[in-house]
Amino acid sequence: MSYQVLARKWRPKSFDTLVGQDHVVRALTNALEQNRLHHAYLFTGTRGVGKTTIARILAKSLNCETGITATPCGICAACTEIDKGRFVDLIEVDAASNTQVDAMRDLLDNAQYAPTAGRFKVYIIDEVHMLSKSAFNAMLKTLEEPPAHVKFILATTDPQKVPVTVLSRCLQFNLRQMAGTSITGHLQNILTQENIAFEASALHLISRAAAGSMRDALSLTDQAIAYGGQTVNEAEVRSMLGAIDQSYLYQLLEALLANDGASIISQAKSMEERSISFEAALNDLAQLLHQVAVAQSVPESIADDLPERHALLALAQKIPAETLQLYYQISLLGRRDIGLAPDEFAGFTMSLLRMLAFTPNEIKSHVSNIESSQQKIANKPALNKSSSASLANRPTPQLVVKPVEVASKEPDNSGTNTYTLTADIQTAQTANEPAIENSIMSTEPDNNPSNFNGNWRGLLDELKLGLVRTLAQHCELVSYDENSISLSVPESQKHLLVPNYQEKLGTAVCQYFGKRIKLQFSIGGTGNTPAKQISQEKAHAQANAESAIEDDSFVQALINDFGASIIPNSIKPI
Repeated sequence: MSYQVLARKWRPKSFDTLVGQDHVVRALTNALEQNRLHHAYLFTGTRGVGKTTIARILAKSLNCETGITATPCGICAACTEIDKGRFVDLIEVDAASNTQVDAMRDLLDNAQYAPTAGRFKVYIIDEVHMLSKSAFNAMLKTLEEPPAHVKFILATTDPQKVPVTVLSRCLQFNLRQMAGTSITGHLQNILTQENIAFEASALHLISRAAAGSMRDALSLTDQAIAYGGQTVNEAEVRSMLGAIDQSYLYQLLEALLANDGASIISQAKSMEERSISFEAALNDLAQLLHQVAVAQSVPESIADDLPERHALLALAQKIPAETLQLYYQISLLGRRDIGLAPDEFAGFTMSLLRMLAFTPNEIKSHVSNIESSQQKIANKPALNKSSSASLANRPTPQLVVKPVEVASKEPDNSGTNTYTLTADIQTAQTANEPAIENSIMSTEPDNNPSNFNGNWRGLLDELKLGLVRTLAQHCELVSYDENSISLSVPESQKHLLVPNYQEKLGTAVCQYFGKRIKLQFSIGGTGNTPAKQISQEKAHAQANAESAIEDDSFVQALINDFGASIIPNSIKPI
């Protein structure tokens, strides 16, 4: 007996064995059980998601000798003949090969005759969108009011090309692409029953390459079995698919975090030499960033047998969430605009350089700060034996960020509810031991907290804040001393008080003064923030510019002599 491919051998023969498409199965099952049958159905969806398979199962449900049922027996003459593709009352038509009106007229002429062996005469028209306009017009009347013994089941991958007059006469079901987990689980079940050894990571690669199509996944599995000699393993599947090792994507992200522009350009040139599509690379980079974001939010959702699991979890710990979102957005925009670039190489590298330019300063300086601190330690004078012995078991100094605590809500005398949030940043050190310089804070600060004159806006101009500047500019200075600064945020901007932003602002202040500074945040205040001051200054400058234009003698002459008018929005202060 000749070999039967997996896609045909394991084609579902009942709704119970169908993988995915639960929304379609539920609707059809209820209709069959309640005997609420429509005369025309339209199944839409991409290739290999089960359109024809569901149509054949529905034909068996309608013609099973046990009666109209959602669970056909599979052993009666009608069921077995339909499974073998030779049931006389099941007419399958390929619309791509029968596009003309004459073929459709012949088909409809035979529809008036009663079924020969079954309960219903079922017409399955595949790729129905390929029919000509005349063919569609010829079938409209029959499709709307067919004989009681006729059922139409239409299938298409492109429903937009089907006339609305046809769509309105059918019950339409949109079949979704298969989830990767569903494909992987189904392949595992099939290979287990086929007694073929496999690696779960190899099936992940196949399901990813199938792009939601179960038929494509089964065809690739057939190819992988032949390629690997009755085994399916990751290395051979990767080689068979021509799947390029995506380690270069991880290297690019590492270079971005390290602020290594030279490495980024070098990697891009290497990709160009390997003839990697830069558009596809941006798409793969966006997919990788999405996986990292998922690993950050829900790490337990990353499958244990995923080939890139460890690398994803490592990146999820390195990249801040806001930076990750920034990279993702730039990847999408870069992929959209790559066709407008001088060439793909320029478009790809410009997207990476844009990521590098917008990477927050805190991340860029992290690696260099650690390296500089290590260099300082290496250059320190050697300790004597007693000092070495006393410091041998001392823990490594590190920056400790205490969790942000929200105090209980207490109404003040004015009736305004005040929330106090404290971000306390300090250097970890052992009691009764001299302080050890912190690798992040400067050992020789250029600024003394006692010299701070309360000019919060001026202080912000000196700090390297990056994305945290938004919170800092909406803070109003309440009070300060050598060891603490109290800030208030207007009620309308309290959403900025996220722990991550508070910690970064506190770190920047400590780095600037070179010592521990406690930041205290509260909600309320007068609202006299740097952001409000800047807005008022801009409004004042705009008003002055408009006044200067209106008072200008030349402008007044134009208004008086020619009936000119001033457009305020067109005036910009210099």
